[in-house]
Amino acid sequence: MPLISSFEILSDAQKGHYAVGAFNIENMEMAQAVIKAGEETNSPLIVQTTPSTLKYAPPSLFYAIVKSIAENSKIPVALHLDHGDSFKRCCETIRAGYTSVMIDGSKLPFDENVILTQKVVEVASNLSIPVEAELGTIGGKEDSLVTSDKDALYTNPAQAKEFVDRTRVNSLAVAIGTAHGFYKGVPKLDFERLEEIVKIVDIPIVLHGGSGIPDEDVQKSIRLGISKVNYATELRWHFTQACRKVLEDSDIFDPKKYGTAGREAVKEFVKQRIIVCGSAGKA
Repeated sequence: MPLISSFEILSDAQKGHYAVGAFNIENMEMAQAVIKAGEETNSPLIVQTTPSTLKYAPPSLFYAIVKSIAENSKIPVALHLDHGDSFKRCCETIRAGYTSVMIDGSKLPFDENVILTQKVVEVASNLSIPVEAELGTIGGKEDSLVTSDKDALYTNPAQAKEFVDRTRVNSLAVAIGTAHGFYKGVPKLDFERLEEIVKIVDIPIVLHGGSGIPDEDVQKSIRLGISKVNYATELRWHFTQACRKVLEDSDIFDPKKYGTAGREAVKEFVKQRIIVCGSAGKA
């Protein structure tokens, strides 16, 4: 089916009290793997790319890949810009055909984040493109941005309501103790903070840094109101590990051989995450 808006996917998740996995891809094989996993579990999906991925290949190319695969699938798929780093980047991906964008102004002072987000929402809403924003800072590394754990700022619930009211964003990523990349230990999520946010903010809430969070903590977050969970690092890890294993045989030099292995590894991982998020059977 054609690519659809993430608004529809996340609205259903919010009403149904489950979450939809949002999976970052880096190439054709990962796009195939993610959507195949959705087909095998009958789950809606959000496929994402980050700005660094769009420096590797342009958004028009990723759009063409994901659009082609989605059109030959029966599950709902949205194509989303993850951690959009500028107004220009958001406009670039919208022009390319993306059906959802995130503007990440979380490193800016509150009012500057509001102004930047308002600017993106104004353009995107005229084209019926939903916008995700972020308030508070997720720890770890995302593309070239690094936030040390001690400097990570958790989302203030009252500010979250003000931010949503002023910007009219469609979904909000919150900082409750997660981090990008692999965790050095077991993350401690602030569930009380999440509960407070969900009580006063009526749009879908997003959990970034899903890679490595224990399944029971992901599921508790979903029970408390999370509607979207982002996964990136583990997809790259599974793809690379599978390729490395194939390439131990020095006689193999056909990219299709190790690409197939990487694709299968990512598909199986994504299926597991879909089950944890509770979106299996919801397509």
